[in-house]
Amino acid sequence: MFLTAAFGAWWFFGDSMFQAFGTLMWGTLNNFLLVAIPLYVLMGEILVRGKVTERMYVALDDWLRVLPGGLLHTNIAASSIFASISGSSVATAATIGTVAFPAFRGKGYAETWVLGSVASGATLGILIPPSINMIIYGAITNTSIGQLFLAGVVPGLMLAAFFMVMIVIASVLHPAISGSSQPISWAVKRKRLKDLLPPLAIFILVMGGIYGGWATPTEAAGLGVTASLVLVLAQGHFTWRLLSNSMTAAVRVTAMTLLILIAAFYLNFVVGILGIPEQTSKAMSALDVSGWQAILVLVVFYVILGCFIDSLAMMIATIPIVFPVVIALGYDPLWFGVFLVIMCEVALITPPVGMNLYVVQAVRGRGTVTDVVRGVLPFLVCIFLLLALITAFPEIVTWLPKSLS
Repeated sequence: MFLTAAFGAWWFFGDSMFQAFGTLMWGTLNNFLLVAIPLYVLMGEILVRGKVTERMYVALDDWLRVLPGGLLHTNIAASSIFASISGSSVATAATIGTVAFPAFRGKGYAETWVLGSVASGATLGILIPPSINMIIYGAITNTSIGQLFLAGVVPGLMLAAFFMVMIVIASVLHPAISGSSQPISWAVKRKRLKDLLPPLAIFILVMGGIYGGWATPTEAAGLGVTASLVLVLAQGHFTWRLLSNSMTAAVRVTAMTLLILIAAFYLNFVVGILGIPEQTSKAMSALDVSGWQAILVLVVFYVILGCFIDSLAMMIATIPIVFPVVIALGYDPLWFGVFLVIMCEVALITPPVGMNLYVVQAVRGRGTVTDVVRGVLPFLVCIFLLLALITAFPEIVTWLPKSLS
């Protein structure tokens, strides 16, 4: 993206356009909202390395194994809960995959469904708040981060429910998909239920701080990191090595994210100077198509684009062009934010650049990525069903933010 922007700037305007890059980079990064990104990543890393996620997975398995599909439901539920404390789809895929694959070993589950449930469930990491993608969308479009987080709650829970219904239907129609799991006594279930409380408490602390009005999204992320450290320390798993490794991982993820952000902003700057967003808006207006038809065009556009570009880069690079068009069609900025995040979810699990596919395959450590691709296909149907529903009924997205505003 940076090379495309630099070449375009030089071709049309000469060397003078390069002088704006330093100022643009500083203006992009000098944003208090972006401090939330490393903090949310660090919070998730601490909880993973402190074994909180692993115990959460086991507790969920105790309660969900009775459903048709057994452990496959645990992958979706664990992804949903970890999404509420991580904000990253890739981190969710790596974490749940690391915990899940040993649990499935020798139990007779269809491997493609195991891989698909982990890769697809992990996409909830950017839809269920807090979400790094929503933070960046809010920063670019000047949309309230708190309102965006609320807007993602109902669609996120609906998508998780759709995934689980898909697993139930597939397991009933094809019993070979599900393996065998031994029943767990009520005494053990009740004892392990306490392992679900720490992630829930941290989610309530972070979200309660934002919607209670006594913390910004960035400050709430800091509270979450502090709570995670206290929790790991209280459970006796804290070490200086754990803290060091968690911070190193957070720096790596943040550096990658911000490099994409800087390059995309420079590309947006050059595209804006060339007047492409205005021309695109005029062209869309001249087509005289209805709102849902324009959205259908955008779905096809993002599906194709997501096959060839990273989801975060795709989102940042297209917002300046697409956002004015969608708002002109009468759609709410909150609705479009959720729509765009869902399209990023599609990009994360569609080849050849779907990041979740390769993360899950790397954690798996054998076979080919084709198995993961086959596994996510049924779950893609659920994502497109959600897209159709929020387009037909935008209130699914906007109801909760308006109710609590």
